Amino acid sequence: MSTTEDWLAAARIDPSVGALRPDYRALLIVAEGLVPGPSDAVSEELLAKAEATACDPEQHPHTAAWREAFRAFGAKPKRTRPSVDALLRRVPEGLPRIDRLTDIYNAVSVAHVVPLGGEDLDRYAGPLRLTRADGTEPFELMSGGEPVTEHPRAGEVIWRDDEGVTCRRWNWRQCVRTRLTTGTTRAVFLLDALGPMDDTALREAGRALTDALCATAPGAVTASRLLRAA
Repeated sequence: MSTTEDWLAAARIDPSVGALRPDYRALLIVAEGLVPGPSDAVSEELLAKAEATACDPEQHPHTAAWREAFRAFGAKPKRTRPSVDALLRRVPEGLPRIDRLTDIYNAVSVAHVVPLGGEDLDRYAGPLRLTRADGTEPFELMSGGEPVTEHPRAGEVIWRDDEGVTCRRWNWRQCVRTRLTTGTTRAVFLLDALGPMDDTALREAGRALTDALCATAPGAVTASRLLRAA
């Protein structure tokens, strides 16, 4: 990886994903100079506000579009839900409080009804790309406290780098290798949009994220790129 700009420029969406959902777009935001740490007053305020204003995932057109997208590649969205759908369903019991950076992006995800993930940029190997799996790609996770390697199903939509899968089923589950930690200072955030969310709303969600990150890290520097499937 040479520069942030080079890394963002190398990210791509495979045509096979565009054929599945030509309305798909990904807003990639790289943030450097972050101040990681445990949940704090800023992240708590964002989560509480998101909980208070959360929508019903059964009634929102963007969550409905994401369930359709999951079905299109063979996933069962009631079993493996799109990330924002799963978060919204946790609101009645309270959103999880994990750490400052994760709490911030979860709050923005719920508030703007957009699948949103964050990953440690220093743990990436090569560029980020969205493609459909051939079924041999390694996916690292923890099970019962032990490291386990699984593989996606052939045809599954995955984010990946040179070492393997970074997120399965578009935005369902992230791998442990690139996940955010309380030591992360350089991160990439992925905001996923389908037709019901236009570019203006997607960029507004991105601004909300960068504003929140900079509130806890005034020296943070961000860069972004909007990728289109079509």
